[in-house]
Amino acid sequence: MPTTTSATDTAAAIAVSVVVPTCGRLDLLDRCLDALTRQTLPGARYEVIIVDDEPNHNTLHLVAGWRARTLERGPRLVYVSNAGPHGPAAARNRGWRVAQAAIVAFTDDDTVPAPVWLASGLAAFADHIDALCGKIEMPLPAVPTDYQRDARLLECAEFVTANCFCRKGVLERLDGFDERFTSPWREDSDLHFRLLKINATIARAPEALVVHPVRPAPWGVSLLQIKKVTFDALLYKKHPELYRQKIQGAPRWDYVIVAALLAVLAGWLGNVVWLATLGGAAWITLTFRLCMRRLSGTAKTVSHIAEMIVTSALIPPLAVFWRIAGAIRYRVRFA
Repeated sequence: MPTTTSATDTAAAIAVSVVVPTCGRLDLLDRCLDALTRQTLPGARYEVIIVDDEPNHNTLHLVAGWRARTLERGPRLVYVSNAGPHGPAAARNRGWRVAQAAIVAFTDDDTVPAPVWLASGLAAFADHIDALCGKIEMPLPAVPTDYQRDARLLECAEFVTANCFCRKGVLERLDGFDERFTSPWREDSDLHFRLLKINATIARAPEALVVHPVRPAPWGVSLLQIKKVTFDALLYKKHPELYRQKIQGAPRWDYVIVAALLAVLAGWLGNVVWLATLGGAAWITLTFRLCMRRLSGTAKTVSHIAEMIVTSALIPPLAVFWRIAGAIRYRVRFA
C-alpha cells in the first residue's frame, strides 16, 4: 500500500527556514534564488521564504516560476506579501513568524549564498548555540571607489543579517526585529545588542559563506545615504553603552567642521574679519583632509575626484543635521 507524506512530516523534515526580504529588485532576487536552490543541503531539509516588501505580481510570478522549476527536488518556496508596515526589519519579522523550522537563516535579495552555505551553517549550529554568523565576501575592483570601499566594511562587521542564523525560539523571546528601523541601517546591530543583553551564545562559521556583490551606485551616493544616521539615535537610545563600545566611541569630527562653518557665518554677519578668516581656514583644512582621506587608495578618475570634493564639503553639515533630527525624533541626547 503506498505511503503519503503529511504536512506534519514535511514540516518536521525542514531543518532551516531561509528568510529573504525583497522590494522589487527582480534581477537580484532571481540571482539569489538561483543560488539558494543550488544548495548542497537536500531540498527537503530547507524552505525559502520570500517576503515582498513592495508587493507586485512580477515578484509573485518570479517566485512561482522558481517553485515550478524546483517542485521535484525542493526546496519549499513560500511567497509572503507584506502590506505594511514596511522596511527590512518588518519584512524579516513577517518571514520568520511563518517559518516552519526551529532555525531561521537570514540573507538579502542582493546576495549570492555559496552552495555550502546552509549545510555549513547547520553543521556549526550546536545545541548550546542561540545564533550564528557566517562569512561575508564583497568582491571589489583592484582600485575601488570610496563607496565601494566603505561598503566592504560589512565583511568585518560582528553581526550582519545578510548572513546569520538564529533559533526561532530566541527570536520569539526578543519579539524579532524592531520595526522602527525602517531603513536597512542598524536593525541588525539592534538585534545583535539585544542578543548580547540576554547572554545569548553567538557562534561564527566562516565556512558558511555569502557573497555580497556591491551594487552600482549613482554619483554622490553618500549624500543619499546620510539620512540613515537618524537611526543611530534610536540605537543609542536603546543601547547607549554598547553603542559607544562598538559603533562610535565619541561624537564624530563632523561637529568640528560644522563649528568652523558657523564661525565663518558669525564672522561674516558680525563683520568680525578675524573670526571669519580663522573659521574659513579651519573649514578648508578639515574638509581637504577629509577629501584626501576618502581619495586615498581609491579611484582617481575625474568624476570620482569631483564627487569626493563636493560630497566632502556637504557630508558634515548633513550628517550633523540628521543626527540632530534623530535626537529630536527619538527624544535622546545624542551626538
